[in-house]
Amino acid sequence: MKSPPTMTQAEVLRYELRTFQQDHRDLDEAIHALQESRRVDMLTLQRLKRRKLALKDKIARISDALNPDIIA
Repeated sequence: MKSPPTMTQAEVLRYELRTFQQDHRDLDEAIHALQESRRVDMLTLQRLKRRKLALKDKIARISDALNPDIIA
């Protein structure tokens, strides 16, 4: 019986990175659409912006893990 294929840690990080980047783009579009609407719910807008910022931080951490700064 074959065992299922496993992903390396780098592959998992790349997958998470792509997912978070797509979520970040989606939030950006939602924020833009909400700002363009006539009735802006400021609380919702603020929450979306916080989620977008949190995703940006996650994206930066994963990018740093995949591409560390090596000072020679």
